[in-house]
Amino acid sequence: MHDLAVRGGMAVLGWAVVRCDIGVSGGRIATIAERIEDAAEVVRADGLLVLPGGVDTHCHIEEPFPEGGFQEESWESASRSAFAGGTTSVVAHTPQFKGGGLIEQHRAARGRAGRAMIDYGFHQIVADPSDAAMAEVPALVADGVGSLKAFLTYDALHLDDAGFLRVLQVARQNGLMVHVHCENYAAINLATRTLLAAGCTAPKYHAVSRPPVVEREATARAIALAELVGQPLHIFHVSCADVAEEIARAQARGLPVKGETCPQYFTLTADDMDRPGFEGAKFMCSPAPRTAADHEGIWGMLRRGVLDVVTSDHCGFSYEGDRGKAKNGRDAAFDAIPNGIPGLAARLPLVFSEGVSKGRIDLPAFARLVAENPARIANLYPRKGVIAVGSDADLVLWDPEREVTITNALMQHAIDYTPYEGMAVTGWPVVTIRRGEVVMRDGVVRAAPGSGQWLPRPSRPL
Repeated sequence: MHDLAVRGGMAVLGWAVVRCDIGVSGGRIATIAERIEDAAEVVRADGLLVLPGGVDTHCHIEEPFPEGGFQEESWESASRSAFAGGTTSVVAHTPQFKGGGLIEQHRAARGRAGRAMIDYGFHQIVADPSDAAMAEVPALVADGVGSLKAFLTYDALHLDDAGFLRVLQVARQNGLMVHVHCENYAAINLATRTLLAAGCTAPKYHAVSRPPVVEREATARAIALAELVGQPLHIFHVSCADVAEEIARAQARGLPVKGETCPQYFTLTADDMDRPGFEGAKFMCSPAPRTAADHEGIWGMLRRGVLDVVTSDHCGFSYEGDRGKAKNGRDAAFDAIPNGIPGLAARLPLVFSEGVSKGRIDLPAFARLVAENPARIANLYPRKGVIAVGSDADLVLWDPEREVTITNALMQHAIDYTPYEGMAVTGWPVVTIRRGEVVMRDGVVRAAPGSGQWLPRPSRPL
């Protein structure tokens, strides 16, 4: 007797789409067959696609700030939003503050995540690779942290070349993946000072201060330093094809370099930050959205496999409130406005609508971009990211024909807006199943707080 059977759907199984039933026992996929009769619970999937649950490996959830306080998105609200959008696993971030250590912050982050409904792991941000901090990395590895995150910009997080090289070396010694935010710190600071001195302070100047060249240069430099050390590298949130070409060149030389992008880079543009008044702040993220012409370039890189992951980079700041975009006032200069946008629930619908529904990619490619490839890079595959016997029963029943206009209410996050408000999408999640339990049906999330599981990610010898 199976605990659950998903019956009659068209399942995306690797490179094939097959009509079949999926049987679940003990939270894992036990059987994939033409027909499964013996199940305590049946979920009908007639007329629907059955996809692997989304894996979002780039999220910022309930993170502490150096000055005190936490991001608005809690683990409970993030879980609701993820389930509403068809995502069943996330990898979030644990920060390190300059002069501080790693393991204490990691333990505190795991404590906060105890209220999660979604299954979760962590990247460890390294902002200060001191001897004392780096000595704590083996303890993180022992607890299941499988990756380090480096920032090449931002005052509180920036690593110079020497610091980044140290992170690369320690990662190699411990078998960890390194993820990197690539923008040139000095170039952005120079452009920002110049703009502010000229009185150019509106949100639209955020994009002017960090054009594609500063992202491209930092990406090329990060790849070169990783090549020197012999360390695999994953480039986060690639905004345009010009930047992705640096990754393509590295891949052509046989280097272990991967790249991801996010929905904002094929749906939003820099012009969105030029809306009246303070409205443009809703669209500020880094790297900045580029031009409408750049959208097709991103899709071309996804089809080529140069970029093989789409994450949300969910980093929500409400439009209102003392922790949000306006925390420094609505007349604040662009460099004093928190930048980051919410996107947990919108990710899968946007990728499906812009990709599958518009004929840019097929169904197996969609599943790889939002589930399988993120799971592989995070060392969670095949437990996560695939519909296969023995994998966790993380499934999404998807209506490929359903037309929906995105609203903030549908996102179910803690943030008071979505940058995708009013966008029409074709394709929408109907049921989300996490480890064999129906946790969302028709937009209603019914999982219990604390029911998420910690996802230890083993290191890999390099």
